[in-house]
Amino acid sequence: MTIELGRLGAYLTAAEATAAQAVALEEAGYGAVWLAASPAADLLAAERLLDATSRIVVGTSVLNVWQADADEVATSYHRIARKHADRLLLGIGAGHREINAGYASPVAKVASYLDTLHAAGVPAGRVLLAALGPRMLRLAADRAAGTLTLQVTPEHTRRAREVLGPDRLVIPGHGVLLDNDVERARETGRAAVRPMLGIANYAGNLRRIGYTGEDLTEPFSDRLIDALVLHGDEEAIVAGIRAELAAGADHVGLHAAGEDPIGVLRSIGKRAAGAVIDRS
Repeated sequence: MTIELGRLGAYLTAAEATAAQAVALEEAGYGAVWLAASPAADLLAAERLLDATSRIVVGTSVLNVWQADADEVATSYHRIARKHADRLLLGIGAGHREINAGYASPVAKVASYLDTLHAAGVPAGRVLLAALGPRMLRLAADRAAGTLTLQVTPEHTRRAREVLGPDRLVIPGHGVLLDNDVERARETGRAAVRPMLGIANYAGNLRRIGYTGEDLTEPFSDRLIDALVLHGDEEAIVAGIRAELAAGADHVGLHAAGEDPIGVLRSIGKRAAGAVIDRS
């Protein structure tokens, strides 16, 4: 059965996400909730949100292959899929050298993790890879439903679509901020992305798609911040979402920066519902 994601998803932190938040996002028209910050292998955070809602898809973004035991993930997947067969996606990723002890050969590690999930009966069509570079993108094309990415731009989305072809999912994630004061919005955006820009995987990918050392050096260039964190009013953010879809995205996940993230996401969802959001 095909999972219906719609065009918009919302990111919540796995350890803090509540059923009430998921219900509010479902009512606002979002197609998916993506659980960030290395969800646990028991997938209880995803199960809690699925049990509380009726339509919205829940995905992990992402299960860390160095931390979440693959056999436990498979067992958890089957437990939840028996209740919500067409509403659960497993996003998995190799983490980062700066954070994960024992980090080495990430593509080989992810491939081995996929082997375990496959042997345990988890369908490849229910798995997404956090894939930035070309080798991980090719693995996603060959062995998963597609790719789930953060800290990317429409240029990366275009390249990912070229590698994955027309039949795999390409799902970028973007920061969003409702603030018409450009300079203030950029400073909030800088604070939001600063920790990630110090991670080699993210910085290296941004260099690969055309950003320079000047862009990636504190305080970070305006053009980089504007690309990573969509800001302005709801219409400006919808225009940024359209740019990702035009570049080949199937669905765009939104991280709300600043205060009242659920309120921000609901406001954007309401505006998006009245707009024509497609890949043309």
